[in-house]
Amino acid sequence: MPISRIAIGNPSEFGQADALKAALAEFISMLIFVFAGEGSGMAYNKLTDNGSATPAGVVAASLSHAFALFVAVSVGANISGGHVNPAVTFGAFIGGHISLLRGILYWIAQLLGSVVACLLLKFATGGLETSAFSLSPGVGAANALVFEIVMTFGLVYTVYATAVDPKKGNLGIIAPIAIGFIVGANILAGGAFDGASMNPAVSFGPAVVSGTWANHWVYWVGPLIGSAIAAIIYETFFITPNSYEHLPVTDY
Repeated sequence: MPISRIAIGNPSEFGQADALKAALAEFISMLIFVFAGEGSGMAYNKLTDNGSATPAGVVAASLSHAFALFVAVSVGANISGGHVNPAVTFGAFIGGHISLLRGILYWIAQLLGSVVACLLLKFATGGLETSAFSLSPGVGAANALVFEIVMTFGLVYTVYATAVDPKKGNLGIIAPIAIGFIVGANILAGGAFDGASMNPAVSFGPAVVSGTWANHWVYWVGPLIGSAIAAIIYETFFITPNSYEHLPVTDY
């Protein structure tokens, strides 16, 4: 079972140069991703005078997030592995690919990157609101929780198949674009219902800056559950003991 490979790590990791560089890379990648993704939503609201969401708006959000995540994962891949998502980091931890302490360092960097991106957007736009994720009318917390679990499962399963699996071969080359595509597709599926976060940090930044915390727990619990399920299934059924290896950061 993958859970047997969970590692706590050593407190000295918090002071190691490679760990700090990896955390900085996660901070920068998250800032790039949230600035582009949240910024596209703010631009849409400005152009439509905060009008109702339209199919064109959902498509635009899907494309902007897919492109931005492709870039954010790519620029961080050789340094931190390009997680750009606390749920991805959690999935890597469950599978034994990152220690708990290094994972916490990643989480701190990811959350800070999201908050700083939203603060920069608010300043650059003259004080426009950075909208927090929220549920659409008629969508309950339980409905949104299922959406977040399933969508994040698909995301983390894609990460495992294209970036983590030791048998991936040349498939690893397309990992960033595959990860961007699944996020973009999931936004098309769930964006009209709960905003399709799949990423606790992406939800955290706008919530902090706007001060809006309604149903915020959904955007943590759902992605973490979906991530854990994906990691356990992939590790149990598709990464055999004789093919398993702890991947160095440069490979993931």
